[in-house]
Amino acid sequence: MGREVARRLRTEKIRFAFLALTGIDKTSHAAGHESAIVLEAMKIVDETVATIRADAERDGRWSRMHLWITSDHGHSPVKSHEDLVALIEHWHYRTLAHPWAFNSSADVAVMVSGNAMAHLYLQLEAPARMLWPALRDRWQQLSDRLAERSSVDLMIMPVSGSSCLVRARERGSATLDWADGRYSYRCESGDPLGLGNLESVDAGAAYDAAARTDYPDSVVQIAHLAASPRSGDIILSAARDWDFRARYEPIPHVSSHGALHREHMLVPLLLNRPPATTPRRTVDVMPSALAALGSSIPAGLDGTSYM
Repeated sequence: MGREVARRLRTEKIRFAFLALTGIDKTSHAAGHESAIVLEAMKIVDETVATIRADAERDGRWSRMHLWITSDHGHSPVKSHEDLVALIEHWHYRTLAHPWAFNSSADVAVMVSGNAMAHLYLQLEAPARMLWPALRDRWQQLSDRLAERSSVDLMIMPVSGSSCLVRARERGSATLDWADGRYSYRCESGDPLGLGNLESVDAGAAYDAAARTDYPDSVVQIAHLAASPRSGDIILSAARDWDFRARYEPIPHVSSHGALHREHMLVPLLLNRPPATTPRRTVDVMPSALAALGSSIPAGLDGTSYM
């Protein structure tokens, strides 16, 4: 794939190209992110970029070219798999979960991704989404039992369209509220994110407050996650060394992603020329690419251009 894209960039007048080299992710899942086969996958990226640059220097395109390398997530080792679906079924709830796409009698839809994050959808018979205050009476016991699992690091429950509850087993709970681009994080029974109280800070200050913690940019990321209409009613972020799937993986995972830990959230961004401002979030790549192409940035697009 890398050779083919390099060839097309060399022989065709392509204004924009996006190349997804997924080998690093696949081999990390299968053999661990520090394994020799992952280094081989990284060499493919390196060789592809070197070829593209050499071709561009040879024909004079390099001075006008933007060449960026990034990733959508990190990786960390997995030592234990919590079979979340089997666990919830053991507690006498009927589930809808991969790979079985249909179960009209299900109580809980369990959607695992990464596999270090899971979204649980409750009250499936309801005609519209119900938020935690309306769900609490029926589902408090399930949330309490999940919060006690060694596999669960953080639990997030959307409370309204602009607030959520964040829980951690040994670090208590806090509330997160957001409105008009500002965020407030208030400790209740503890400080699950390790931030202390934040009151009405903007996205930049929220980023700075969390940058050196175990959960970088957690305030903004959790707010966006909880506010999404597609997110679960209970959202679980796995503890280190754990993920949430023990069955139905084509390749058993020894490394995983999807949680809110540093190892999963921080990614490289390599640019062939200095940015005008410091990139902070992966969503900044899209408006920056539009700016580099001389295209207008649509109103409401996530991210801020670093060009």
